[in-house]
Amino acid sequence: MKELVGRVASNKMMKTVTVVVERLFRHPRFKRYVRARKKYAAHDEENRCNPGDLVRLRHSRPLSKTKRWVVDEIVRRERQFDREAVNAAV
Repeated sequence: MKELVGRVASNKMMKTVTVVVERLFRHPRFKRYVRARKKYAAHDEENRCNPGDLVRLRHSRPLSKTKRWVVDEIVRRERQFDREAVNAAV
Protein backbone atom coordinates (compact mmCIF):
# COMPACT_ATOMS: atom_id res chain seq x y z
CA MET A 1 0.00 0.00 0.00
CA LYS A 2 1.48 3.33 -1.05
CA GLU A 3 1.62 6.14 1.54
CA LEU A 4 2.41 9.85 1.36
CA VAL A 5 2.84 12.55 4.02
CA GLY A 6 1.75 16.10 3.26
CA ARG A 7 0.20 19.30 4.58
CA VAL A 8 -3.50 20.14 4.22
CA ALA A 9 -3.90 23.16 1.94
CA SER A 10 -7.70 23.36 1.87
CA ASN A 11 -10.73 21.76 3.50
CA LYS A 12 -13.47 23.76 1.78
CA MET A 13 -15.08 20.71 0.13
CA MET A 14 -17.35 18.26 1.91
CA LYS A 15 -15.45 15.10 2.97
CA THR A 16 -12.47 16.12 0.82
CA VAL A 17 -9.19 17.87 1.58
CA THR A 18 -6.47 19.14 -0.72
CA VAL A 19 -3.05 17.96 0.45
CA VAL A 20 0.28 19.35 -0.79
CA VAL A 21 3.05 16.75 -0.84
CA GLU A 22 6.59 18.08 -1.18
CA ARG A 23 9.53 15.97 -2.30
CA LEU A 24 13.23 16.67 -2.65
CA PHE A 25 15.21 15.14 -5.51
CA ARG A 26 18.51 15.64 -7.27
CA HIS A 27 18.15 17.08 -10.77
CA PRO A 28 19.80 14.72 -13.27
CA ARG A 29 21.39 17.42 -15.43
CA PHE A 30 22.13 20.26 -13.02
CA LYS A 31 23.09 18.06 -10.03
CA ARG A 32 21.24 20.33 -7.62
CA TYR A 33 18.51 19.44 -5.19
CA VAL A 34 15.09 20.57 -6.34
CA ARG A 35 11.94 20.83 -4.25
CA ALA A 36 8.83 19.70 -6.14
CA ARG A 37 5.23 19.98 -4.93
CA LYS A 38 2.10 18.15 -6.00
CA LYS A 39 -1.51 18.54 -4.87
CA TYR A 40 -3.69 15.52 -4.11
CA ALA A 41 -7.42 15.37 -3.41
CA ALA A 42 -7.96 13.06 -0.43
CA HIS A 43 -11.07 11.65 1.23
CA ASP A 44 -11.69 12.85 4.81
CA GLU A 45 -14.83 11.02 5.98
CA GLU A 46 -15.38 12.92 9.27
CA ASN A 47 -14.14 16.36 8.11
CA ARG A 48 -11.55 16.42 10.93
CA CYS A 49 -8.61 17.93 9.00
CA ASN A 50 -7.88 21.66 9.08
CA PRO A 51 -5.53 23.72 6.89
CA GLY A 52 -1.94 23.33 8.04
CA ASP A 53 -2.37 19.85 9.54
CA LEU A 54 0.29 17.27 8.67
CA VAL A 55 -1.47 14.11 7.43
CA ARG A 56 -0.59 10.64 6.18
CA LEU A 57 -2.40 9.51 3.03
CA ARG A 58 -2.88 5.97 1.78
CA HIS A 59 -3.76 4.93 -1.73
CA SER A 60 -7.23 3.47 -2.34
CA ARG A 61 -9.63 2.64 -5.10
CA PRO A 62 -10.94 5.59 -7.15
CA LEU A 63 -13.55 7.43 -5.08
CA SER A 64 -14.33 10.10 -7.69
CA LYS A 65 -12.82 11.62 -10.81
CA THR A 66 -9.85 13.03 -8.89
CA LYS A 67 -9.84 11.27 -5.48
CA ARG A 68 -7.59 8.21 -5.14
CA TRP A 69 -6.24 8.88 -1.63
CA VAL A 70 -7.70 8.57 1.88
CA VAL A 71 -6.53 10.42 5.00
CA ASP A 72 -5.11 7.61 7.14
CA GLU A 73 -4.09 9.66 10.19
CA ILE A 74 -3.36 13.19 11.33
CA VAL A 75 0.34 13.22 12.21
CA ARG A 76 0.38 16.72 13.72
CA ARG A 77 -2.33 19.33 14.14
CA GLU A 78 -1.80 23.00 13.33
CA ARG A 79 -2.79 25.53 15.98
CA GLN A 80 -6.16 27.13 15.17
CA PHE A 81 -7.17 30.65 16.13
CA ASP A 82 -10.69 31.70 17.04
CA ARG A 83 -11.50 34.60 14.68
CA GLU A 84 -14.44 35.88 16.74
CA ALA A 85 -12.28 36.13 19.87
CA VAL A 86 -9.53 37.94 17.96
CA ASN A 87 -11.99 40.39 16.35
CA ALA A 88 -13.69 41.06 19.71
CA ALA A 89 -10.35 41.85 21.34
CA VAL A 90 -9.44 44.40 18.65
